[in-house]
Amino acid sequence: MRLIVRKVNAKQVMGIIERVKKAQQGDEQAYIELFQQYEADIYRTAYVYLGSPEDALDVVQETAYKSYKAIANIKEPQYFKTWLIQIAISCSIDMLRKRKKEVQWSADYLDAITTIQDEENIPLSVSLQDLMESLTAEEKHIIILRFYYDFTIREVVEIMGIPLGTGKTLLYRTLKKLRMRVEEGDSREFKSN
Repeated sequence: MRLIVRKVNAKQVMGIIERVKKAQQGDEQAYIELFQQYEADIYRTAYVYLGSPEDALDVVQETAYKSYKAIANIKEPQYFKTWLIQIAISCSIDMLRKRKKEVQWSADYLDAITTIQDEENIPLSVSLQDLMESLTAEEKHIIILRFYYDFTIREVVEIMGIPLGTGKTLLYRTLKKLRMRVEEGDSREFKSN
């Protein structure tokens, strides 16, 4: 299954900006429409971090509450989705800290987002789940934002709250780590044949 990333066109951006401005002026319906547009993205983000449908729903609710209270603070309405995802990630991390849980990657979720064995010449012995579990929370964070949500590196570092250079280095090292893991899987597969 190929991951399809939806790009927004200028007309959609103008619609988002218009609804954000209305919501900032107290139009609850405009806010509800905006939030519902990205609710599934928020849920998926929370689920990736928390591994639990119930916890992910709690994060969706917390994100709705926090974003509604803070919508007047958005300076660049065209980045509403980025802002919402940032709130969802913060809520997810807060929940992890409170519960002192490790992030668990559900096999169902990983199968749903992609099957890399079919699309890349990667042996079956190396699964996406194994690869993701080998990463630290920060490494998972940058990979998800950059490649799952297709944010630019500048948007990723803004969401993560780290300097651009640090983000680029982290992304480079994480990709290098993943490549090495894949190559290790290739050599194990080759030796077993």
